[in-house]
Amino acid sequence: MLARREFLRGAALAAAGLGIGQLVTGCGSGGSSTGSLAAADEPRAPADPAALSGAAAAVADFSADLYRRLAADSPGNLICSPYSAAVALSMARCGAVGRTATEMDAVLHVPAGAVSSSEGSDGSFAAGLNTLALALAGRSGRRATADGSKATVSLDVANALWGQRDERWEKPFLTGLAQYYGAGMRQVDFRSDSPGAVRAINSWTSKQTHGRIPAIVSGLDSSTRLVLAGALYLRAPWNTPFDDARPAPFTRLDGSAVQADLMSVAAHDTGYATGPGWQAVDVPYAGGELAMAVILPDEGKFAEIRDSLDGTALRRLLTGLTQTGVTLELPKWTTRTTVGLDKALKAMGMPTAFGADADFSAMTRTEPLSIAAVPQQAYVAVDEQGTEAAVVTAAVMGVTAIAEPPLKVTIDRPYLFVIHDRPTATPLFLGHVTDPTR
Repeated sequence: MLARREFLRGAALAAAGLGIGQLVTGCGSGGSSTGSLAAADEPRAPADPAALSGAAAAVADFSADLYRRLAADSPGNLICSPYSAAVALSMARCGAVGRTATEMDAVLHVPAGAVSSSEGSDGSFAAGLNTLALALAGRSGRRATADGSKATVSLDVANALWGQRDERWEKPFLTGLAQYYGAGMRQVDFRSDSPGAVRAINSWTSKQTHGRIPAIVSGLDSSTRLVLAGALYLRAPWNTPFDDARPAPFTRLDGSAVQADLMSVAAHDTGYATGPGWQAVDVPYAGGELAMAVILPDEGKFAEIRDSLDGTALRRLLTGLTQTGVTLELPKWTTRTTVGLDKALKAMGMPTAFGADADFSAMTRTEPLSIAAVPQQAYVAVDEQGTEAAVVTAAVMGVTAIAEPPLKVTIDRPYLFVIHDRPTATPLFLGHVTDPTR
């Protein structure tokens, strides 16, 4: 039986660490943390279709805001997953009240009327995120490709929390986590065994991302009380595979050129859109539910297009693509990004959550908590189809014997990309590539 080489895979994890001090780097050794579970005896809430569109729009708006903030400090390649960050922060939001909650709602673009702040619960917004997560979970499985063969798509979404074992956590907070995030709190001992807590968190991280991100924290100090994490892992084959890559020049932002490996596909199942100073090609994965939109700014327009990508523009792009045939030349690339989201989130309008005035009393009333850090690591590798290429290409050759697609787009200069869920127009990974050889 022929094997298929993994040719697109992505993983991201954002962790919000709450404590009375700061997350710190460093390693240690010592005892172990059992990670026993503290959870409300509540089943996960069913999908609420009425709340879905508001949550999906909020994630898209938050995605654009966060990307622009991070991109301003990232001249090189950048990957982020605002979706996983939004989930981690919304879990923390379940325990926020007062000004802390109000600022977080604004940054997360929580729809008006979707919050019940008096109980520290984000109400129908959490219901919408829960519905979105359940929808994304349904994207995994065997899917038909353009030539009629079957391929496996994997999209894994997971949430987890690690809390200080002797802390008194509020029941409504634990109930919200169980109902809307399917998450119980793993009890660890940050006070006397922070190395054990680190091992537990990183073990979960590695497992959820299939080893692509082996660790999200390198050390936690004894003042840490809670770590919340949202993980996302994608592995998907193209609906129409690319031909083998060939060397071709790619012009970087400074005008210099590198030799990139350009893959090529002539496909009739792509989406296409264009606007002032840019054009975009949407390349579907097997089954057509997930896709990667590649946004190519005109020469000299990269910074302008990057900086103008607000929530309205992003949602308009993802919902305004027209299916058409395109011959696309796209570089192979592999990129890993490690970034702290703290600075960006404060600048976006939620500084209180990180300071002495933070109010997470709906989580615990034992001691005051604030967010210490929000680290994120993301990894994406894009390649043409692997060892099954000859078989699939032979089948596709029958398809491409039809008239050549009317458009040709060559990605030979810096571009933006959005890996997204088509039915809900939800961005999962967002970033840009300025040098595919790095």
